Amino acid sequence: MHNIRIIPRLDIKGPNLVKGIHLEGLRVLGRPEDFAKFYYENGADELIFQDVVASLYERNSLHEIISRTAKNMFIPLTVGGGLRSIDDIKQVLRAGADKVSLNTAVIRNPNFIKEASLKFGSSTIVVAIEAIKQHDGRYFAFVDNGREETGVEVVSWAQKVEELGAGEIVITSVDKEGTGEGYDLELIKLISDAVGIPVIAHGGASSPANMKDAVTIGHADALTIASVFHYHIAEQLSVNNDSKGEGNTTFLKSGRNFGIIHTTSIEEVKEHLRENGISCRPIK
Repeated sequence: MHNIRIIPRLDIKGPNLVKGIHLEGLRVLGRPEDFAKFYYENGADELIFQDVVASLYERNSLHEIISRTAKNMFIPLTVGGGLRSIDDIKQVLRAGADKVSLNTAVIRNPNFIKEASLKFGSSTIVVAIEAIKQHDGRYFAFVDNGREETGVEVVSWAQKVEELGAGEIVITSVDKEGTGEGYDLELIKLISDAVGIPVIAHGGASSPANMKDAVTIGHADALTIASVFHYHIAEQLSVNNDSKGEGNTTFLKSGRNFGIIHTTSIEEVKEHLRENGISCRPIK
């Protein structure tokens, strides 16, 4: 069995690392560089940086953060948010990213996946799918951080994404994201069983046991995790409480944790996976 990758996700708004629930209500947690460095030194296999308001404001502004991060870290970095053209992708790769994550632009123009994968290689192109479960049990794709409905059913979309040349899919349960209630195993399994490319599960991770289920039941190839890691290390880091820019800093300055989130570490997750016969890269 291939190694299951553990990938912290860093949602960025302006200069700050933020975290919300259902991709909304963003709270500032600190400087993304501080968290990225901690994760790199403590066993992360990759990192995902996502500008969470880039598509909304039609911008992509992570170049400086990525450039600073890439100089000192030697694991793959995936960057998403507001990438709408070949030139946008070229700029983030030049800044130090190894992969790009596309969502809004490819929903609106699916052929962009083919164009980008031919230009940069399939292994560079990750398609993010933000899914919300409907009353009839089906899942539909949304864009702009779960704000805008597209009418696109996610399983058929995942299959088309693969046909067009994407190398990986990140499947996000907007319903679960940030809640700490556990991954949507049904959603993950639907996508994983429908495609042959790696599927990265995102949204709602609650415990090492739930992460194990995302692999054994959901058939995920990788897990991207935010809240349970971020809140675990927020107090350990020398966080800049004077974080400026965009986002609500009240939560950060209060010194409180988000009560329903049961925190854990990369080391604990990997240990639990290995105890259950799941391969993952050892922590040095």
